[in-house]
Order: sequence, then C-alpha cells, then structure tokens
Amino acid sequence: MPDQQLPAVSVIMPVLNEERHLRTSVRHILEQEYAGELEVVIALGPSTDRTDEIAAELVREDSRVHTVPNPTGRTPAALNAAIKASRHPIVVRVDGHGMLSPDYIATAVRLMDETGAQNVGGIMHAEGENDWEKAVAAAMTSKIGVGNAAFHTGGAAGPAETVYLGVFRREVLERQGGYNEEFIRAQDWELNFRIREAGGLIWFSPELKVSYRPRPNVRALAKQYKNYGRWRHVVARYHQGSINLRYLAAPAAVLAIAAGVVVGVAVTPWGLIVPAGYAAAITAGSVPAGKGLPAGARVRIPLALATMHMSWGFGFLTSPRSLAKKVIASRRPAVPAGE
Repeated sequence: MPDQQLPAVSVIMPVLNEERHLRTSVRHILEQEYAGELEVVIALGPSTDRTDEIAAELVREDSRVHTVPNPTGRTPAALNAAIKASRHPIVVRVDGHGMLSPDYIATAVRLMDETGAQNVGGIMHAEGENDWEKAVAAAMTSKIGVGNAAFHTGGAAGPAETVYLGVFRREVLERQGGYNEEFIRAQDWELNFRIREAGGLIWFSPELKVSYRPRPNVRALAKQYKNYGRWRHVVARYHQGSINLRYLAAPAAVLAIAAGVVVGVAVTPWGLIVPAGYAAAITAGSVPAGKGLPAGARVRIPLALATMHMSWGFGFLTSPRSLAKKVIASRRPAVPAGE
C-alpha cells in the first residue's frame, strides 16, 4: 500500500515523434523510488513515427499510464491537456526524451515541503548515445556553450527565475490557468514569471537531475537553438527586465562574425581575424569540455558549439516584433493566492 502521508503525483508528458525514447522515459517514471500513488498522462501530438503505437502499448501494460490527444502538436497545449486529464495534487512535467533519476519525485516532494516552493526543478543533464550526441551534451553542459545557466551547468540550491521542466503544486497551476498557449517555446519561463509575480517561490536544486537526449544531427540542433533564440527575444520584449549580457552574447557574435567576413572579403583580410578568433576560441574551449570523451566526440564539439551559438544568435536577431506583440496581447495577469 502507498504511504498515505505522501501526496499522489501526476506526471505529464507532451510528446511528438518520440518513438526513440518514449518507452525508456516512461520506464524511468514508473520505476521511481516513491511510495505515493503515481499516474502518467501522455499528451499525444500528431506524430509521424511509432509514438502513438508505443504509447498504446504502455497503456495496455500498466494501468497507471493514460493518454490524451493534442491535435495541435504544440507543447503548451499538450501540457494543459495533460494537466486537465490528470488527478493528483503534485504535477511533474517530463518530456518524452527526458529520463528522471530514480529518486527525482521523492526528492522534489521533499524539497517542496522544506521550502514551501510552488515549483521546484533541477539540472538538465545532457547525455549522448553516439559521438555527435556526446559532443552536443558536452557543449550543452559547458560554460562556453551555455554561459552560467544553473540548470545546465549546476550551482547552489536557491530561488530561481525559472527551472528546467518543473514539479508543481496543482493548486498553483489551476490558479494561474496553466500554460499560456501562445508561448510555443519558453512557456516554462512565462508560467514561472506569473507564479513569481503572484508571490510564489521557484526553487532550483542540483539534487534534481533529468537526463536529456540531445538532438541527433546538426540540422535538428540548429532548428532547436534557432527557436530558443527567437523565443528568448519574445521573452525580452514581453518582460524587458529579463534580459542580461548572457543572452546578448550569441547575437553579438553573429553580428561581429558577419561583419568580419564582409570586411575581410570586400575591404581587408584583417577583417577575417574576427571569425578566425571565434573559431580558435571554441576550439580551445572544446578541450576541457571534451575531457574523458572518445576522440570522435571531442572533434565534433566545436561544430556543436558553433551550431548552438550561431543558430541561437540568428534566431534572436530575426525574431519578428509581430510575434512578440501577439504574445503580449495574450498576457495573463498573475493571480495571487486566495483570489
């Protein structure tokens, strides 16, 4: 019998084309070292691979697993649909390519009780299965790759602006009306912004770790980081106080490299010092990032870093103001407790 003192937990998963990792991800949830009641709600987007078939098998194999449709395929809509279909007072968000550490839920529930936080989260621990993915994982967990973002590189436990994925109190999600579905990306940041505006605490702890599988090729990684940059600019326009120098580094690098190439080709070869200097910097930075990895992974780290930086910067610079205006028009006021 589950320990009645532990709150029941709903794990919500937005999935789209996750045939490669879905079964393993769900297994990491069902095998959690947690004595309380547990359910998994998978929100199924319009996948073109075997994701739906695998999800149906999981439902047949374990009564704790349920599915709900997400015809739009958009992550925030999937999350809201899964929240609505779930039942329990603690809501854990997991992606279809995320692997929870064995004590993740138990630790999160303990931290919520200790801190009084409305949302707790931890480290996005990137792990690769081949040389390219290992190179991306190294880039994503290095300061030269992502700066000082605690949920990538680690850090001390404490209050945070946002956290990776998150473990929420249901009452807070319902009070805030769930995720803003206009935020196709950065929906976690926007929801946590409203929670903090309402006086709630967001708590980061390195005790919480989710293993993450990186994108499988350069094109997929470039698309991912272009979207990150595009939506980071939307966030900056939505809340001007959220921008800092870390977010401006990649756009500045894109502009400087482009200018250096133009000057180097049209005016003087000295202009090529800028792109050459950037290439030298990421090559040097990849040495400590690749420590302990196989040679095939180490030599790919500079390409992973350049793809991340340039795609993020390009996405930030080309993010249309009209997108931010649309998102700002959908702004939801934060709802304090008791209202």
